[in-house]
Amino acid sequence: MPQVMEFKLPDLGEGLTEAEIVRWLVAVGDVVAIDQPVVEVETAKAMVEVPCPYGGVVTARFGEEGQELPVGAPLITVAVGAQSVPEAAEAPAAGAAEAEGAAAAPRPLIGYGSDHSRPARRRRVRPVTAAVSAPVAPAAAAPAPVAAPAPAPAPAPVPVAVPAGPVPVISPLVRKLAKDNGVDLRALHGSGPEGLVLRADVEAALAALRAPEAAPAAPAAPAVAVQGERIPLKGLRGAVAEKLSRSRREIPDATCWVDADATELMAARAAMNAVGGPKISVLALLARICTAALARYPELNSTVDLAAKEIVRLPSVHLGFAAQTERGLVVPVVRDAQGMNPESLSAEFARLTELARSGKLAPSDLTGGTFTLNNYGVFGVDGSTPIVNHPEAAMLGVGRIIDKPWVHEGQLAVRKVVQLSLTFDHRVCDGGTAGGFLRYVADCVESPAVLLRTL
Repeated sequence: MPQVMEFKLPDLGEGLTEAEIVRWLVAVGDVVAIDQPVVEVETAKAMVEVPCPYGGVVTARFGEEGQELPVGAPLITVAVGAQSVPEAAEAPAAGAAEAEGAAAAPRPLIGYGSDHSRPARRRRVRPVTAAVSAPVAPAAAAPAPVAAPAPAPAPAPVPVAVPAGPVPVISPLVRKLAKDNGVDLRALHGSGPEGLVLRADVEAALAALRAPEAAPAAPAAPAVAVQGERIPLKGLRGAVAEKLSRSRREIPDATCWVDADATELMAARAAMNAVGGPKISVLALLARICTAALARYPELNSTVDLAAKEIVRLPSVHLGFAAQTERGLVVPVVRDAQGMNPESLSAEFARLTELARSGKLAPSDLTGGTFTLNNYGVFGVDGSTPIVNHPEAAMLGVGRIIDKPWVHEGQLAVRKVVQLSLTFDHRVCDGGTAGGFLRYVADCVESPAVLLRTL
């Protein structure tokens, strides 16, 4: 006798309340193993494959690709038990063994699922009369209560939310673009191989739909105003907007800046990289300087507890760094950066940056920062006034390092100059502390030996 279990969208990380379905990894009627990923979702922080804690036959899916679901909304239902698997003639022997394992009690999710539990391929089976099926429904509607299974004259078909005819579309991004703009994919003739509908086909259809809007309704009537493009403020962009707005609402920030001669720092980096071994990045050297400066000025490695009306000074430096990706700006966090040297910092920056660009950062990689280093010089700008990454207390901004005229040892010379800016929460310290921190950072940039003397 199978038992139908409902699997809901789990809490995917600190502060995340919703996720968008990017791609279903299983279909109704598929056999799934315990901890097998069943859906790929995009949160405000990362792309995540969600594993199911039950094993058996998928009887229903809830939500379509491109739809947002709140945490706790139903994702799928699974018929657990040996009776939910077809006769041996229908399924291979390996499928029967998998069904026996599925009858065991569900295991709690560990991280985002174990790789060894992912099957090499999906097995499609026919739903049997004992299996319970339910239609695909929006996230807001919970599945109907499941009654005890009873014999039926014939298997009921499992409805799946797909168009009446086949739509040759592979990319979920193309589907989402069409859905968000009201384009019927069934009406399009794809320009790709074998009629595949491409992004360019959807964009061409959008252009055709919007063309009449730009024309006047009649010669005598006033021109119709063309509405601008509307971009949903959700996902990563929505999370960034909310965090920056909260920072501006809650944190009375101030900014100070200074120009520094980085010639000696760049020479030191060149000397370190000349001896062989892993390359040291400029960001890693600046990060090492920041951790030393925070040891001298711990007020800036803190947060404000408004409820308790207390400033909380934090014992470890979890260093965030701004990284621009195709999905937008993310801030990965290097844990316990105060105990790392420039070589290990370079390796960790490279690892997290690669995960960020591929969209594989876990939520834990993006939370818990205590201080942020923002190298906006990579965009070719000299200075900026950073917004503090709430609930942190400060952020150091670094502009581009370029040749400029500079007075060096009493003589005008061309030196490599960088502008450093510090935005800080004025509740945790006064300008003297912030200025002292920034001046120490600048001194270390201008003369790396200062850092060696203070370690």
